[in-house]
Amino acid sequence: MTQPVRVWAPFPRVVELQANGRRLAMTPGESGWWTASPGPAPGSDYGFILDGAGPFPDPRSHWQPNGINGLSRVLDQDAFRWTDTHWRAPPLSTAVIYELHIGTFTAEGTFDAAIEKLEYLAGLGVTHLEIMPVNEFSGARGWGYDGVNLYAPHHIYGGPDALKRLVGACHGRGLAVLLDVVYNHLGPVGNHLGKFGPYFTKRYSSPWGEGINFDGADCGEVRRFFCDNALMWLRDYHFDGLRIDAVHAIFDASAVPFLEQLGLEVQQCEALLNRPLVLIPESDLNDPRLIWPRTRGGFGLDAQWSDDFHHALHAVLTGERDGYYVDFGALADLAKALRRAFVYDGQHSIFRRRPHGRPPTGLDGRHFLGYMQNHDQIGNRALGERSSHLLNTGRLKIAAALVMTAPFVPLLFQGEEWGARTPFLYFTDHQDEALGERVRQGRRREFAGRGWAEGRVPDPQARETFERSKLDWSEPFQATHADLLNWHQRLIALRRNEPVLCNGRMDQVEVRYDETENWLVMERGPFVVGCNLGPAARKIRLCPGDCRVALSSMPLDQSSNGAVELPADSVVIAIRPG
Repeated sequence: MTQPVRVWAPFPRVVELQANGRRLAMTPGESGWWTASPGPAPGSDYGFILDGAGPFPDPRSHWQPNGINGLSRVLDQDAFRWTDTHWRAPPLSTAVIYELHIGTFTAEGTFDAAIEKLEYLAGLGVTHLEIMPVNEFSGARGWGYDGVNLYAPHHIYGGPDALKRLVGACHGRGLAVLLDVVYNHLGPVGNHLGKFGPYFTKRYSSPWGEGINFDGADCGEVRRFFCDNALMWLRDYHFDGLRIDAVHAIFDASAVPFLEQLGLEVQQCEALLNRPLVLIPESDLNDPRLIWPRTRGGFGLDAQWSDDFHHALHAVLTGERDGYYVDFGALADLAKALRRAFVYDGQHSIFRRRPHGRPPTGLDGRHFLGYMQNHDQIGNRALGERSSHLLNTGRLKIAAALVMTAPFVPLLFQGEEWGARTPFLYFTDHQDEALGERVRQGRRREFAGRGWAEGRVPDPQARETFERSKLDWSEPFQATHADLLNWHQRLIALRRNEPVLCNGRMDQVEVRYDETENWLVMERGPFVVGCNLGPAARKIRLCPGDCRVALSSMPLDQSSNGAVELPADSVVIAIRPG
């Protein structure tokens, strides 16, 4: 027997179901819900007619085979046969995360094609994949952050069953999977939620338009929509956790904010599923309350992206000081990031022109993700340059060593491990020509203000911009790339084999540095990481007494009286005696 169809639509006076060539009046119920029974069978296409207009896709559509403006298709979530019954993700504290974008990770750009690279990723040593948003969005190509059908995996990537095959294949190879979700806005094209009910509010606005109604009248069903979406990915697609995009753009003055409610519901879901689940928000507020326990007045989430570590490391290695990098650049900033996660924990920010942040007192590094690159830090540059475009191999190895030995959960962006030379550009495929032109001109204006000639800024709507961003899988076999790949493999193996490097104890991190001579030494338990960022070789004292070299980016002699001669732009990881 087919299930009834339900839709929350308090705005229209009349709602009809269109399915199988027929229109059927739906019955109004309590709190703005409408019902039609029996509903269409699995595999049937359907939509909703609102006061005579439409049909519009189901706001909770699980399948959009013809894109954002097509009819929804009934999906039987229970029909897929899983083989990962006994899977349990490893603890986040021991994770090495690999961020990827399905459309550019392989030449084919599909879920099934990504499966073919899983043996490589397992061999690299990563433990978790973090997949950029995959819900339905405008056109055939995009980053995924302008999605509208939040419950439907993108049809170009392969649709629902293909995504399930990918997650199942990851688990079969010992890889956990995290999904990037966007709960702060929806895309401008195909966004029909406002026709159904009060999903949006004029009381708040974001860079993408009206804010989501998380705390106004009738917000209960809006919050239910987003919480149920999160639970669907975890329950029906077997994801091991979610990365929540830009939570600083979620405006909510509730006594129990949406993010806290989400954390509680995911915790309950974890108990029902009997497997660990994690929530990792992204925020630029440097606010530890996101991950403080609820008993302390926090939201009780698991970890957050830590941009201060990235900014401090990037500014030291590249010398860039434009934009938000104006607040960074000294070794003192990098040293504080390694010891405290937040460089800005209440002091004045030149870039923001105000005090910024709050001390993360009582938290350890396991609650922060540390990285040298991610999709934002690459793709939001005019030319999508990776660190491999900005740094020599020596400095890339220094960056990798600090990311992998810092007290945080390390994250790599696809291809970073071999120094990929393909850019990761900002690309879109809006079918609305007027919107596409606005995006194109907006991108050019943004970078014109930073001194870029319009002709040098790649057209985000051009297919070539997307194609240039695809990884070149022949690169890892080339000598220079293979050397960097080997370096990452050795670093990951070291981290995974040495529990002290996963303990997150920032209170046990010691950092010494010299701004003039441009060197930095970090100590974590028996491990000492020495970095020479200067233009000439320099003898650096690592520790009292001799120590054993575990890894070095350049050939080195064993230390003599705790000192090593480090070439320019090189790093050594040593183990102290005892």
